[in-house]
This record gives sequence, C-alpha cells and structure tokens, in this order.
Amino acid sequence: MKTRTLGQSGIEITAIGLGTNYVGGHNLYENVDEDEGVRLVQRAVDLGVTFIDTADVYGLGRSEELVGKALAGRRDQVVLATKGANRFGAAGSGPSNDPAYLRSALEASLKRLGVDHVDLYYIHRPDETTPPEEAFGALMRFKEEGLIRAAGVSNFSVDQMKAAMKAGPIDALQSRYNLLQREVEADTLAFCAEHGIAFVPWGPLAYGLLGGRYGRDFKLSEKDWRHRSGAFDAGVFERNMDIVDGLRSISESTHVPIAHLATQWLMSRPAVASVITGAKTAAQVEDNVHAARATVSAATIERITALAGG
Repeated sequence: MKTRTLGQSGIEITAIGLGTNYVGGHNLYENVDEDEGVRLVQRAVDLGVTFIDTADVYGLGRSEELVGKALAGRRDQVVLATKGANRFGAAGSGPSNDPAYLRSALEASLKRLGVDHVDLYYIHRPDETTPPEEAFGALMRFKEEGLIRAAGVSNFSVDQMKAAMKAGPIDALQSRYNLLQREVEADTLAFCAEHGIAFVPWGPLAYGLLGGRYGRDFKLSEKDWRHRSGAFDAGVFERNMDIVDGLRSISESTHVPIAHLATQWLMSRPAVASVITGAKTAAQVEDNVHAARATVSAATIERITALAGG
C-alpha cells in the first residue's frame, strides 16, 4: 500500500489508516462485538495497513485495551496513534488540556495499550482554557522523554495551531473532512501544507452518506442526532443527497463504488497524508483497503470536485 510521510517526523504511514472507535466503543455504539473488533484490527495489519488510530475516550479505555491485544507481538509492524484530553472516570468529564492531566492520560493509555511509547499522540480537542502552547509544550516533553515519536492536535483551529506551534512543530492535525463537509478548505489545509503538517481527515464517508447507505426519506434517530446532525440537517441533507446522486452517476460510469470514489477524492486533496477509515467488521476493513487501491483518473477526481461545488 502507498505510504506518505507524517509531517516533519520522518515516519511513514499508509495512505489509509484504521480508526478504531468501534473497537470496544461501548459508549459510542450498541451491541459492540469485541472479538470482531480484535479481528478487524488484525485483518487491517494483515492487509498492509500500518497506521492504527485510537483514543482513550473510545469505550472509556476499552478500545485501547483491545487494540493492544490485537497488536500483541506485532507492535513493530504499525504506526500507533492515540489521543487524550477528554476526562472520564475518576478524572471527571469534559475536555482538559492541562499538562499534568495530559501526562496522566498518556501514561494510562500506554498501560492499556501495553506499550512503552506511541508513535503519534494527539491532543484530542482544545479545552478553551489552557493556552495551546502550554498544552502542546507537554507533548514536546513527552517526545523528549521517548514516550511519543510525533505530536499532533485534533479539531484545532488555525489560530489554535499557531499558538501551539510556539512550543514546537505540529506533525499532524486530525479533523473532520469529506466531500460533503469541507470547512477545513477555508484556511486549514493551506496552513497545513505551508507548515508541513500532515492532515488526517476523520469522517471520510460523512456518517455513511458517501457510502450510498441512505435514501432521501431517511430520518435520523434521536439517539444519533447529537453526533450526526451537521450532515443531516433540513436543507443540508437535501443538498448532500443531490451530491450523492451525482456521485452515484459517476460510480455507474466508472464502475468504482461510491465509497471508493469519496475516499480517493480525499486522498487527492492537498496536505492529506492518510484517511482514517472506520470499520465494524473485518469485511469492511477489506473494502476500505480496496478503496485505497482503486484506480481513479485525474479527470474523474475533477468531476467529483466540480460536483461538490469546486
């Protein structure tokens, strides 16, 4: 599988990564199959995916435990990323970028993963209280101590990244980006490209919309509304479905599945280093890998871009 460099770290990552919020994510999904979660991580590595992404808040620590179990004996085959900054359990609730908290969060993550370091550690989200340079300075110390190899931020604005960079170089930014939700194109992607920051998009299929899973009569359940309403709001949803219908037409003419087209489009965007793809089964991991290996012409990429408004 094709690899790309993770920012200025020199670390090579696959152009497709595996997101593991389902793996042990009992606080995010119903009827989570932990055994299948372990299998899908192992299947990803079998297929050549080397970039594995998790977070301490997924399953309130359970995802990291299962990812660690899946990677036992295979640690040297992967670039392992995790995130901290969301308090849970005895630490309370809500975001915290306090350096002392970040250290305790990282130490707990390392223990759950069963490793002595992670390759990439992100501040999961800003807390709007701690100065970004103080928070990111903690990651610079973790790097000096050998606890992490690269330092990143997630869901940070350009101004917050500028502040964080006073403490040291940001290797990666992970934020939402897909064909339907393109807010980062305003200034974030250009900033990342200018400063050698690897952009790692999450939500590449817009909660399944870009997989062609939904019809125009679909109604979001009350349980899912808080997490997914941005793509399903009245007016927005209708416009998104217009784009999906256009993508379906391109799929029919190119014989490339809709989800694969959406993934390939993301992979073609400036500053994008690796697309974090989620999965609930090993079979879905296999499909994600096929998406990364699909052959899509530059002309088709241009058609997709034009479809979504240039």
